[in-house]
Amino acid sequence: MRITRIHCPELLPDLTSLELGNAASLHVCKVLRLKSGDTLILFDGKGYSVTATLDIASNKKAVVKIGKSITENTESNLTLHLGLGMSKGDRMDYAIQKAVEVGVTHITPLLTKFSVIKLDHNRRQKKRQHWSGIVIHACEQSGRTTVPIVNPITDITDWVDHSAEHKIVFAPDADTTLSQLKPADTVSVLIGPEGGLSATEIDLALAHKFKQIKLGPRILRTETAAVVACGAIQTVWGDFAN
Repeated sequence: MRITRIHCPELLPDLTSLELGNAASLHVCKVLRLKSGDTLILFDGKGYSVTATLDIASNKKAVVKIGKSITENTESNLTLHLGLGMSKGDRMDYAIQKAVEVGVTHITPLLTKFSVIKLDHNRRQKKRQHWSGIVIHACEQSGRTTVPIVNPITDITDWVDHSAEHKIVFAPDADTTLSQLKPADTVSVLIGPEGGLSATEIDLALAHKFKQIKLGPRILRTETAAVVACGAIQTVWGDFAN
């Protein structure tokens, strides 16, 4: 039987008991309907995990007894940064959730020419909080111990100027494939919104040492491209081959 995993950033090595936060308590008691005596796994999002036993379970309060620390080997050796052009609807939610499941470590939502979403400062903050929640739930479900970073919404012109061993943008007509590149420990991948990247944005990326790489002959939806790209990179240089 699969043990429920709960992200608990306040978890510390010397704790013997802990009252879960409001959201976690509600999830454990009302959604999952766990009872006193049930076993949980708590993780702090930075690589530390423990077993725990639910001690008090009420409608608004969950208290656990902390057990032993455990080792969960679920993190890839690869630092994988996804720059994702902002799209409307639930495309962003899906792409972020699945990218976390396949092992992305950093996510930066990007404003591009064809991004149709216009947000003021407050809405940007709310979106980032929303995506961070999706990331946490994906970590709980997939067994990850380190919570990926969701960066603030950034203009693509600012994002392309960063360091990585490989910086990749996929193109159906490219001549190079992932397997032709040298192994790397840090990789950044640029995925456009549903309208794609403009020619100017592609040229900008190439000017900042991005490489055009072939990912099959077909044009993929943005949410599909993000997941397939991260999965392909994990297969070549990450832990999918293990």
